[in-house]
Amino acid sequence: MEEVCEGKDYSFPRQEEQILKLWEQISAFETQLKKSESKPEFIFYDGPPFATGLPHYGHLLAGTIKDIVTRYQTMIGHHVTRRFGWDCHGLPVEHEIDLKLGIKSKDDVLKMGIGNYNEECRSIVTRYVGEWEKTVRRMGRWIDFDNGYKTMDLKYMESCWWVFAQLFKKGLVYKGFKVMPYSTGCKTPLSNFEASENYKDVPDPEIMVSFPIIDDPDNASLVAWTTTPWTLPSNLCLCVNANFVYVKVRDKSSGSVYVVAECRLSQLPTNIKKPKADAPNGPAQDSKKSKAKTKTSSNEKVEDKADTGSYELLQKVTGASLVGTKYVPLFDYFTEFSDVAFRVVADNYVTDDSGTGVVHCAPAFGEEDYRVCLENHIINKGENLIVAVNDDGCFTEKISDFGGCYVKAADKDIITAVKAKGRLVKSQTFMHSYPFCWRSDTPLIYRAVPSWFIAVEKLKEQLLENNKQTYWVPDFVKEKRFHNWLENARDWAVSRSRFWGTPLPVWISEDGEETIVMDSIEKLEKLSGAKVNDLHRHKIDHITIPSSRGPEFGVLQRVNDVFDCWFESGSMPYAYIHYPFENVELFENNFPGHFVAEGLDQTRGWFYTLMVLSTALFGKPAFRNLICNGLVLAADGKKMSKRLRNYPPPTEILDSYGADALRLYVINSPVVRAEPLKFKEDGVYSVVKNVFLPWYNAYRFLVQNAKRLEVEGYAPFVPIDWVSLQMSLNVLDQWINSATESLVHFVRQEMDAYRLYTVVPYLLKFIESLTNIYVRLNRRRLKGRTGEEDCRTALSTLYHVLLTTCEVMAPFTPFFTEVLYQNMRKVCNGSEESIHYCSFPQAGGKRDERIEQSVSRMMRVIDLARNIRERHNKPLKTPLRKMVIVHPDSGFLEDIDGKLREYVLEELTIKELVTCNDPLEYASLRAEPDFSALGKRLGKAMGIVAKEVKAMSQTDILTFQRVGEVTLSGHCLKLSDIKIVREFKRPDDIAEKQYDAAGDGDVLVVLDLHLDVSLLEEGVAREIVNKIQKLRKKAGLEPTDVVEVYIEFVGGDKSSLDRVLKSQETYITEALGSPLLPSTMAPLRSVILCEGSFHGISGLDFTIHLARPALKFSLDAILGLYSGVKKYAEGLQTFLLSRDHSKLKSEIQDGNGELKVDCIADQPAVTVVVGQHFFLTVGDYYMTTRAQ
Repeated sequence: MEEVCEGKDYSFPRQEEQILKLWEQISAFETQLKKSESKPEFIFYDGPPFATGLPHYGHLLAGTIKDIVTRYQTMIGHHVTRRFGWDCHGLPVEHEIDLKLGIKSKDDVLKMGIGNYNEECRSIVTRYVGEWEKTVRRMGRWIDFDNGYKTMDLKYMESCWWVFAQLFKKGLVYKGFKVMPYSTGCKTPLSNFEASENYKDVPDPEIMVSFPIIDDPDNASLVAWTTTPWTLPSNLCLCVNANFVYVKVRDKSSGSVYVVAECRLSQLPTNIKKPKADAPNGPAQDSKKSKAKTKTSSNEKVEDKADTGSYELLQKVTGASLVGTKYVPLFDYFTEFSDVAFRVVADNYVTDDSGTGVVHCAPAFGEEDYRVCLENHIINKGENLIVAVNDDGCFTEKISDFGGCYVKAADKDIITAVKAKGRLVKSQTFMHSYPFCWRSDTPLIYRAVPSWFIAVEKLKEQLLENNKQTYWVPDFVKEKRFHNWLENARDWAVSRSRFWGTPLPVWISEDGEETIVMDSIEKLEKLSGAKVNDLHRHKIDHITIPSSRGPEFGVLQRVNDVFDCWFESGSMPYAYIHYPFENVELFENNFPGHFVAEGLDQTRGWFYTLMVLSTALFGKPAFRNLICNGLVLAADGKKMSKRLRNYPPPTEILDSYGADALRLYVINSPVVRAEPLKFKEDGVYSVVKNVFLPWYNAYRFLVQNAKRLEVEGYAPFVPIDWVSLQMSLNVLDQWINSATESLVHFVRQEMDAYRLYTVVPYLLKFIESLTNIYVRLNRRRLKGRTGEEDCRTALSTLYHVLLTTCEVMAPFTPFFTEVLYQNMRKVCNGSEESIHYCSFPQAGGKRDERIEQSVSRMMRVIDLARNIRERHNKPLKTPLRKMVIVHPDSGFLEDIDGKLREYVLEELTIKELVTCNDPLEYASLRAEPDFSALGKRLGKAMGIVAKEVKAMSQTDILTFQRVGEVTLSGHCLKLSDIKIVREFKRPDDIAEKQYDAAGDGDVLVVLDLHLDVSLLEEGVAREIVNKIQKLRKKAGLEPTDVVEVYIEFVGGDKSSLDRVLKSQETYITEALGSPLLPSTMAPLRSVILCEGSFHGISGLDFTIHLARPALKFSLDAILGLYSGVKKYAEGLQTFLLSRDHSKLKSEIQDGNGELKVDCIADQPAVTVVVGQHFFLTVGDYYMTTRAQ
């Protein structure tokens, strides 16, 4: 393995760029697909975005989820085709072209020609494809752009035709009407998206109209409120709420009798003058159902009794009792509907916060009006609805009194006519926010437009059943939001009066008696005789079909409509592989698809259309598994806005922290549970700091110590095989192997359940355990201080753990795991070229739950002991005499006093460890009720039970812990219901400040805090070692760099320093890997690398010098080689000093401690022996002479 830089110098973004180049060089994605092509298919459907805008965090989030799942599925043995898709048709594209060309209306399009317009649309569809590909690629997502699908492709469009034709054959297609926002200026319906683009504050009328009840004994009239007087001529019914109470009241001044909801009575006009106020902020479409509240008569909710000053109460009735009541129409334009219309119906959409509680319904001009009239059989689905307003927004001759008048301009005349009929109860104006057409800047109206429908309501029960067969994360979106949407599903209008889209494959004869629906290009070519290469309108609108009834019946022409782009995206599972014209076996063997993932908004969009079409076609859901993500918001909780610049651009985050950090940040957030995420750059940085840097440092520690073996002259590091490592007797090896198996098991379990958000917290905990437990407590082994064999076992264990971690996390962090893998594979023969070709680790290894629990408890013991030290200002470097660990579990105490003992003692600098399984020897027990667990369950009994819990004796508590439950006041309480608090009880013969304790409710730790001279001296030695280690780091030394360490006394009690150095010599030498030398031993030729002065260390001042290793000569022995010739002795010393120290060391090791010197001119050859004629370091000389 090659050496690696420090974590502070490691650039995650730069390394990711290098990995991108590697993947490109080895064609990594293509190779992965090739390697897995014989494996079972995992079918993933990628929802198509529009390429007319740049990718944002929502796209990156969904793309990350998709990439993680598909990478994982590949690693567990599937072939996963991943093709990017583009939504090419519809409003977003037409909108761009209209802005570019200044198009204001449908007539403008027809003047320039549909062909020219559509080709303009085609030209911009792929405008941002390059930017998308660059960003998606930079995020580490593997997906095929070169073979991606486009909804404007001929094959895709043909499959959409086939889907529609199948639905037509099944009787699920009909022509009807849909009430939509309509632009009279552009003569076209708009989507809800377009309708919300241009709101203005404008004045509008607000009136109340009376509708006399036929045969009422009091000549009462129902009173309806509306802000759209122009819809009154088309009134067909009145709607009440069956659950409301309605009152019949007589106006004391006029004698008129009115019926309104009791809670809205105060909205009727009174003879008491009231100050005028601003009226409501009603919605644009159906202001008669406005929910705004003001002080005017129309919107103040009545809480109390009737205004007895103006009206006399005659009767109270329920809304339900009014249903069926007939009334006198306001106008006589629709008398042909008299048998079924002009009656009262009921619906819950009538609310008590606006109007009079009576809503007038004109089915052609309100979405709810249309629905209510359909449900009450006033109009029928699919029949020709009379829309008495033409494309220009003017009344037709059907409305004879106002024919040719623009509807908004006719409001005043209609109010005058209503007044003349004596039917005007109240009239005023109000200001409100109203939608205007973003293109023509004219007011929008809601108008029924002819549309082709899919009869979704016929499929409702099957849709609900199919939804049960799917698996969603999170499941509440499926069970609540999506279920409710399906339960209230209405027939789907799939046609649009537009130009750039897949044309409806419907040809109809002039008399409307003959309809042909094309299910393929072949059928169209066969019936028409025309050659078809493109299915867009300008390529096929001219194609006619001869009538099958004979020439005298003329020809069939295609209807002008195109598909709603949601129909195209909903057809994706079939159209992207050109089914049923190609890939029949692939589709039929793998449908429903295995996985989809998009945002929460798609419950009413893509998820819905997928489900509707698959249910209609095959009686199945389109997908088996689904992940639904929430919305990514700015840090302040507001919607991300380019204008406000309230979020960092994705490119900046990628350039600063890298894609892996961004991937883990979004996956480890509420957004993967369909909740909103407030995006914070600090959160991405935290992932780098808390996940990647500790992970990298553990990897770097492995590489450093593997290289150290070679530096020290041992054989290069080659990892021991995994099976052999399972036999290791070292407890921490056993623990980390088990913990790694648990990691594999957990990630497999969670990924198989599509719970991505649980993986990162577990990984965080695992990385922390790896670095803070295994590496930290194993430093001596990993650095070779316990022998070469033990060192190789520890390094091999760390190697396999890191390799397994990389394989487990490869789907989540594809770049970082590849970086580590590429270096680690160099010591492993037969490894794959990329980590992404590897299989996911199997979870079949040995797991030892007891040792995992024991180590976990050990770490809590260490934390508790540290807390005690901090309370008493006893640094970790100061040794303490004794620690007592109290716990009732004998298995844990056996582990802590056996396998784990040395680690606890070393980590806490403790001399003696004592275990105790009697919880009362050092503690008193106290029981406290868990109010959060018991409160809801016990209710009023909580107080009595709590009192009894607190009164439990020591014996009661011990029995409760042993049995696992206790019954108090008739309530059975479990271990989770009662908290057992251990309070330290100091032994009688111990001074107050000598002992202290800490516990966590599970284990109790007691420390002996008394210090003697030997402990103080050891504490000073540890401080000295710590200063030296920090000085090494300051000098930029690697662990493998060998230096001589000298100490120079500066001030204080020199005899005290001498005593410390003498009594702690073994510890210091072992900790440093070399002896601490007196500065007087440093040769004059020593090269000082770094030095530091330290003051006040237990009253001592000293300076530490770090120097390069220097040779130490035995002059008498060298003179003996040359029979006392001093000149030759000096020549030999000069020669040896001129050699590179590491090479000299290596040659001597090769010569088993001897070196023949025969290259000095005019000097006899000699053989020098290390330890006899010279020493490689002053430290070696020092240790040898000390031993002698």
